[in-house]
Amino acid sequence: MATDNKPTNRKATALALAVAIAVPMEGLRQAAYRDVTGLPTVCFGSTQGVKMGDFRTVPECKALLTKEMSHVIETVDRCRPGLPPETLAAFSDAAYNVGPHIACDGSRSTAARMLMSNDLQGACRQLPRWNRATVGGVSVELPGLTKRRAMEMELCLKGLA
Repeated sequence: MATDNKPTNRKATALALAVAIAVPMEGLRQAAYRDVTGLPTVCFGSTQGVKMGDFRTVPECKALLTKEMSHVIETVDRCRPGLPPETLAAFSDAAYNVGPHIACDGSRSTAARMLMSNDLQGACRQLPRWNRATVGGVSVELPGLTKRRAMEMELCLKGLA
């Protein structure tokens, strides 16, 4: 019976860990705003279907983050099954922030290629490289992304210890 719950527990643990990174790094903004790249964003960094003028309550924001992060965890787990919960959480938070290609598209991501070849430690060490965003047409390093990727890498490596 405990074996049947293991994947669920792994994903539940990954969800809690990923949300613990996303909440402080994204911050809560109940009214839609434009992020540094210009995307309409609301709550804890949600961009899907957001329009300027949108407003969400705190419970709606929490539910939205849980739903979206759970979806990202499922996506990462499908393309890289069986990752330790900490590694799954780290790459899921990164994918929530930049898209699933960081973990799932070996043609665009060295980290994804390393995950594919089971070089988990090498993949974790690639996370800090994803600290840039296009702002005003120029790729710039963002201090918040640098901090977030460092947190993800630390969590990722912890899962391998």
